[in-house]
Amino acid sequence: MRAAYVATQSAGDPLAGLTVGELELPEAPSGFRRVRVVASSLNHHDLWSLRGVGLSGERLPMVLGCDAAGVDDDGNEVIVHGVVSSEGWRGDETLDPKRSLLSEQHPGTMADEVWVPERNLVPKPPELTFEEAACLPTAWLTAYRMLFTVSPAAPGSTVLVQGAGGGVASAVIALAAAAGFRVWATSRSEEKRRRALDLGADRVFDDGARLPERVDVVFDSVGEATWSHSLKSLVPGGTIVTCGATSGPAPSADLNRVFFLQLRVLGSTMGTREELIRLTRFLVTTGVRPVIDSVLPLEDAAQGFRRMLDGEVFGKIVFRH
Repeated sequence: MRAAYVATQSAGDPLAGLTVGELELPEAPSGFRRVRVVASSLNHHDLWSLRGVGLSGERLPMVLGCDAAGVDDDGNEVIVHGVVSSEGWRGDETLDPKRSLLSEQHPGTMADEVWVPERNLVPKPPELTFEEAACLPTAWLTAYRMLFTVSPAAPGSTVLVQGAGGGVASAVIALAAAAGFRVWATSRSEEKRRRALDLGADRVFDDGARLPERVDVVFDSVGEATWSHSLKSLVPGGTIVTCGATSGPAPSADLNRVFFLQLRVLGSTMGTREELIRLTRFLVTTGVRPVIDSVLPLEDAAQGFRRMLDGEVFGKIVFRH
């Protein structure tokens, strides 16, 4: 079967181990259903897998990809929910200590077919294209949970989104603007700041710029490079919601500022199947659609990975199968 997969891993040269070609996959576990993939999308998680982070070398070769939309064996158009909970788990699957994402323990979505637990299939609304639907299960679901489940801020609040070009950040901007938040965003790129305004941001700023006033919540998926600015940008009692650390996981905690101003730091990871369903309804109702940077054939996966590695992306890179 044709797939984009991790053949070898390298922290310094992650793309060296990316292979697109024929791969024989193991037999699917009991209770899994097949989806013929129409579109998949790229995430930083895929680059981490190529670097050897979160994916054991013993599992190679491993098909990449957490996100997909396609058609099941009954002819239903579906979205694949990428969080795989352990057998018997009940409740919020993101809290399952034994959970995994597709492409960690089970082959991922960047292939002609993917096998997933039946509970991980979500109906694709006809209003969404396969390319749009393929953007949702990781970045857009993460943004939805950060904004509507984890964050304490209500519509009308002022929020800051760090690193406007990223998949999660661009999703937060679009969702928050549609929901009535006052959205500010940062980027070191003038072009990305302009595009953030097009998404609905009220104001945009260069990375690390002093803001005209402090904000209620900061959404930060960048980590070390923006953490100090995120803390300094908050009102007393304000909140950082963090879902990732693409620039590094170990900034100064600045605990004096945290406790003196009674700041809150809330972590958020992915989202639930029910949140994914609500996200699709939100998009259909509001008309908001995922920001797609580019659509490439799966054979050109290396080109998309290179764009992400070089930081040239605004929104999501989608592969058509």
